[in-house]
Amino acid sequence: MYIDTHVHLNADQYEADLDEVIARALKAGVTKMIVVGFDRKTINKAMELIEEYPFIYAVIGWHPVDAIDCTEEDLTWIESLTVHPKVVGIGETGLDYHWEKSPKAVQQELFRKQIKLAQKVNLPIIIHNRDATADVVRILKEENAEKTGGIMHCFGGSVETAKECINMNFFISLGGPVTFKNAKTPKEVATKIPLKHLLIETDAPYLAPHPYRGKRNEPALVTLVAEEIARLKELTVEEVARVTTENALNIYKIECLKD
Repeated sequence: MYIDTHVHLNADQYEADLDEVIARALKAGVTKMIVVGFDRKTINKAMELIEEYPFIYAVIGWHPVDAIDCTEEDLTWIESLTVHPKVVGIGETGLDYHWEKSPKAVQQELFRKQIKLAQKVNLPIIIHNRDATADVVRILKEENAEKTGGIMHCFGGSVETAKECINMNFFISLGGPVTFKNAKTPKEVATKIPLKHLLIETDAPYLAPHPYRGKRNEPALVTLVAEEIARLKELTVEEVARVTTENALNIYKIECLKD
């Protein structure tokens, strides 16, 4: 059994064949999927999906790229939705210095607000980090993010940064890039970070694993991420699936395997 801990089944790319995508995931052994909503449109769709499918859960928040568009009303609305028992995290939030839509100061302010929100509602924080590692780690420390802990989504940093995050009660989540042939750093993280601190994800429809790189990703392919971690750690894929599933259930506070 596998859990895809971060997937965007609420994306437009699945509008035509969502049921088929979900069926392939279930057939591959993906028993639960955590759908991430990061603005008004995708949050609304995520809430619809958790009502329709018993094995889908939601993480809701506001993406750093669009931080400039987020209002206090939006944050209040997100908080109101966290009363739903299948809303299991706040995010994805964090910092993204690759795109220039939202100024760094605006991103940082919204990041801090969402950490505080996660603490208020006692949910883990799901972190997006692109080209902003030093500031992400600094803000997590300054805001005492270890109180809730969370997930470093699609982690692309060093082993040293991973250890810093683990010390703050965060899991390290690996996706498709760990399967890329030239992905030295993610492979090193997968090798050196203990399995008890790792999660698997797709971030679908993005970042499809090898040999599907460049194509639309989907939850069924999370099995390829598990297989690569198993190869790197010289473990069975069943062991990787078992431990990462337990890790996901624990961080998301999902109490049992059957709904």
